[in-house]
Amino acid sequence: MLRKLTSKPARLVVGTAVASLLVLAACDQQDTRLERARDLADATLDQLSGRTIVEQDGTPALETADVMDRAIAGTLRNDMPFDTESERPMFAIGSIIAKPKDIPPAETMAVETEDEVFLADPEALAETAEESADSPPVAAPTPSTSRSLTIVEPARVMPKVKLDPNARSKSLSEIEKATEELERTAELEPEPPTKTRSLSPRSLEAAPVQEKEAARKLARRSVISKDAIRAQRDANSVMLDTLSKYGVGGEVAMSREGQMVIQIGEDGGSPTRFDTQSGPKSAFQNFLAIDQKIECPDDPDMVTVQSNPVMATECIVKDLRASGQFEYVEKDYIFENQFARKPRPDTPGTSPDVTGGTITETDITPNDPLWSLQWHFQNNGTGEGESSGGAGFQDFWTRQGTEGSPDIVVAVVDTGLQMNHPDIKDSPNIAPGWDMVSDPRMGNDGDARDSDPNDPGDLCDPSVPYAADTFHGTHVAGTIGAAATNNGAGVAGGAWNVKIVPVRALGKCGGRLSDINDAIRWAGGLIPAEDKEGNEVWNDNPADIINLSIGLFEYCPASLQDAIDSVTERGVIVVSAAGNARVATQFYAPGGCANVISVAAGDARGQIAPYSNFGPEVDILAPGGDLTRDDNGDGRPDGVLSTKASTNCYDPVTGEGVENCFYAYEQGTSMAAPHVSAALALLKARDPDANADTLISTLLAAVDPREPQQCAGSCALYPGTTPIEGSPDMCLRPCGQGLLNLAKVPERATGGGGQ
Repeated sequence: MLRKLTSKPARLVVGTAVASLLVLAACDQQDTRLERARDLADATLDQLSGRTIVEQDGTPALETADVMDRAIAGTLRNDMPFDTESERPMFAIGSIIAKPKDIPPAETMAVETEDEVFLADPEALAETAEESADSPPVAAPTPSTSRSLTIVEPARVMPKVKLDPNARSKSLSEIEKATEELERTAELEPEPPTKTRSLSPRSLEAAPVQEKEAARKLARRSVISKDAIRAQRDANSVMLDTLSKYGVGGEVAMSREGQMVIQIGEDGGSPTRFDTQSGPKSAFQNFLAIDQKIECPDDPDMVTVQSNPVMATECIVKDLRASGQFEYVEKDYIFENQFARKPRPDTPGTSPDVTGGTITETDITPNDPLWSLQWHFQNNGTGEGESSGGAGFQDFWTRQGTEGSPDIVVAVVDTGLQMNHPDIKDSPNIAPGWDMVSDPRMGNDGDARDSDPNDPGDLCDPSVPYAADTFHGTHVAGTIGAAATNNGAGVAGGAWNVKIVPVRALGKCGGRLSDINDAIRWAGGLIPAEDKEGNEVWNDNPADIINLSIGLFEYCPASLQDAIDSVTERGVIVVSAAGNARVATQFYAPGGCANVISVAAGDARGQIAPYSNFGPEVDILAPGGDLTRDDNGDGRPDGVLSTKASTNCYDPVTGEGVENCFYAYEQGTSMAAPHVSAALALLKARDPDANADTLISTLLAAVDPREPQQCAGSCALYPGTTPIEGSPDMCLRPCGQGLLNLAKVPERATGGGGQ
């Protein structure tokens, strides 16, 4: 591997610095309601931040790079409104998620313990290894052309059941047919796990690589159980009775673990389609609604329900819950990305004619020209080439002897990935992903779920001034390591050699909870996707880490917690953005869910950013950026710089405007979470046999503790937080165990273990 042993910090000529003390305080969790949290978030004022403009010496790597390899978007702003996500979440009209009661936890094809994996069916291992060797990694399986159409074969994907209140007998027949299909599929799968063959790390040392990979995949997969089959059969009957009550049809998708998604509509053949003209035509095209917490009356008028899709959704949810048949029933909420939004652009970005300086040290430094602007990866400190908010990645690369490993997999559940991005299209770090956006109206790519995770854009309402596609997933994945690092172009990633699996779950106007649930399970290797021919397509690279830079202003939905628990029980680590609503993280999902690493956002000073959520649910603070500040004095905003197609750009060397570019500064807890995912990937590369608990403990020990004032802010800006004793007008906002600092990770006695 080519390593350039020179770091590129700057020689700073300090001008004037205007800084305001950010402080914040913990939210009193007792008797606090979600509605109050939304009121507090709406009441918070925008924080004004100072900036420092400086001049610097030139950085040869930056100056000699091609303009398109160094052009960036994002300029420093003294005053910027931080757009809080919707005060009330949206949901998909007519889409409901439910899970029947009393389904035991899903079994797998193998049992994983701390030190060993026991395969339930050794023959299945050989078959899976053979399939992996014979099949191209990207191609989906194709059906056999020799099959006779008269032969009844088990479904290779989960069946869907049409429920038509006007054809009850036919609907009951559909339910039985789907049940039989599930039973036949279950018969083809291995029996529940028994310790028939040890696949411990030691026993696998001499095994072929293909066999190791096959064992890893099988250890994750959920086996269809008879309990789940029976429960879904009975649940379908209850759903049919409920739909019949309101004269509304629907279609129910069944699953391996029992989580069901019902799409209701005017008839069973057109789920989510209602004959209604209520309200003006909105940007959401009447298929999404803001959750106004409308309650279904005790004796609803059938005409009103049938003509009002929102009321129909509420009434059916209410009745299904009252049936006592389900563990949970909830609306299909819409999640948003966790960019803390930038203000509208005024003119093409311009910047002071400032460039970086050079010093000679023995730090491992990537030769990507924009590396000198990535303060967030730099060593933590106040010297040249350091940042008070830096996460110490450079120190880790240097001392631990690894920049990552292609054997470590991070799945990014997000808006997808710009596959034609010049720093990504030829990157060896990209593995096959999947598009999990089920609704073509939200997909924005002309179809529903398929094997193409490319991000076509997520612009929701073109009528909103200055609205634009976010390409959010590309920025997040670039921070983790999707970009080709050390290639002399663009930016560096945190883990140079990690394997990224892009899983598209957010599209136009956001992402459905039901799609996110499936995306998490597919990313973890628990369930298959479905190709256009109806065949199962399993994730060939089950994730070690799943990054969720997404958010919903709502308590953690039960179905989301179910999906998270399903993957974490199998050793997957889930990293989540804490959210950008400036409230306690408990009111936000998935940051407030259990079994996630919840990440708050810090600025270049190492203090919690003004937009970030906070509270005891936060585990760690990591660089998220603040576009209103320039505390490192390079004349540019202290945002996180990563991959993303942008407009209104500029050349950081000359300051001249550039129409389009491929790198941008952004801010948000969305930017903080991928730093933690990249850090975990590095730790896993250093110690491949470490389990999730060990990796998390190591991560949370690698922090710089924060003083109260570093996790605080003006009480006037954060109503409802707790004042700090001895600090008038300042309130505390808990921001985890400290600021991520990989320099605090002790060196292994053996000298490391990556590449």
